Amino acid sequence: MKRFALLAPLLLAAPVIAQDVPPTPLVVPGQAAQAAPGQPGPAAATQTAGGPLEVDVTGGISAPMPIAIPFMPAAAIAQTPAGSTDALGRQLAEIVTNDLRNSGLFTPLQPAQLRTVMFPEVQAPAFSYWGGMGAQALVQGYIRANGDGTLTVGCYLFDVSAQTELIRQGFVVPPSDWRRAAHKCADMVYTRLTGEGPYFDSRVVYVSETGPKNNRIKRLSIMDQDGANHRFLTNGQSIVLTPRFSPNQQSIVYMSYVGRVPAIYVYEIGSGRQRMVVQNVATTFAPRFSPDGRWILFSMATGGNTDLYRVPASGGTPQKLTNSPGIDTGGSYSPDGSRIVFESDRSGGQQLYVMNADGSNQQRISFGGGRYGTPAWSPRGDMIAFTRMSGGFRIGVMSPNGGGEKILTNGWHDEGPSWAPNGRVLMFYRSAQGRSGKADLWSVDLTGVNERRVPTPLDGSDPSWGPIRP
Repeated sequence: MKRFALLAPLLLAAPVIAQDVPPTPLVVPGQAAQAAPGQPGPAAATQTAGGPLEVDVTGGISAPMPIAIPFMPAAAIAQTPAGSTDALGRQLAEIVTNDLRNSGLFTPLQPAQLRTVMFPEVQAPAFSYWGGMGAQALVQGYIRANGDGTLTVGCYLFDVSAQTELIRQGFVVPPSDWRRAAHKCADMVYTRLTGEGPYFDSRVVYVSETGPKNNRIKRLSIMDQDGANHRFLTNGQSIVLTPRFSPNQQSIVYMSYVGRVPAIYVYEIGSGRQRMVVQNVATTFAPRFSPDGRWILFSMATGGNTDLYRVPASGGTPQKLTNSPGIDTGGSYSPDGSRIVFESDRSGGQQLYVMNADGSNQQRISFGGGRYGTPAWSPRGDMIAFTRMSGGFRIGVMSPNGGGEKILTNGWHDEGPSWAPNGRVLMFYRSAQGRSGKADLWSVDLTGVNERRVPTPLDGSDPSWGPIRP
């Protein structure tokens, strides 16, 4: 059984006139929930009402949409392993609020403006009240404890001016995954109002750092994209660098210094097992999975030269992809796996190049001032993010042919961009000036305006943003 199930449809009668709703069946993986007698069929789960309400993802940054997200009532107050349902309803709304606010495209109403919503009102909003508060959109929902120990979370989006429901979804989750239901709700709202893909229900793997600058302890760590559910995966006895998710999110590839020799390892998230990818070879670094998970792309230094190689994810003999004087490293696949962007100093300075996945047709794409490194291909395929080093370190983007270059940040030392699943937001790390060696994770969207620090328990570097969770 999956740990997270989408209800299709959310079985609630509309409008609500009773104090409770019909029981909702748990979805069996690969099957849609069957409608109860008299209830809407599966198409209702994703049916949207036509209307003018939408967010301009470029202009919306300067004029975020006012949105109301009141606390979600419980069908009945019950105790669960995650807490009481009434407390969870409050926390669910707070997570949705934070997700949407952090996108930079929404301005949630303040708590003092939020009226108490009773359970029968979930599908019958007080439109006149919310309109009077200035809200253009309204998110309402509920939580219910089920007899089998799971939780059902319902989520509705309304156009306040048109007084219409735009979309609804419901989720059945174990109590340990209640936060994911909130992120899924926020993703539903964000996607419906912006037309962009979701990204809130995702995770980030990164390097957690502590200690003096010349003797940093670096541990492999994982967390939700908002910093919650944080845990350390390694104990810090060996330095770890450049972790990257596998496409199925079940493992992480990274570089680690064991016995002072850098090598590439794969960490299995479920079991905690680690294995070396390539045995008994020269220095290896900067690994990354191919989009289909079959290959690991990496760099290897031999005979004073560094080239790009690929090796089967299960291990085996590396295949050489580049063969030029100097250092070729930092490879990143296009979403379809057909091409690779990488950095090379073959022209005398660190620049970006694109080639076919088999190493053919290598072409330089960066020609601005300074040096370029740490390229990352967007999951949408339309852009490549990079670090530009010219009087400082900045995060930028360009098209795969090198056109349309745009610098997004202006920190002293911003480095290592990683794309959100929807290809609209980037996470990177920012190092402080001075002797502290302190580094923090930050995010910025493609406007370059909505920049914010991502909370971590300790310092952080080398983020890798994973795909949307299933």
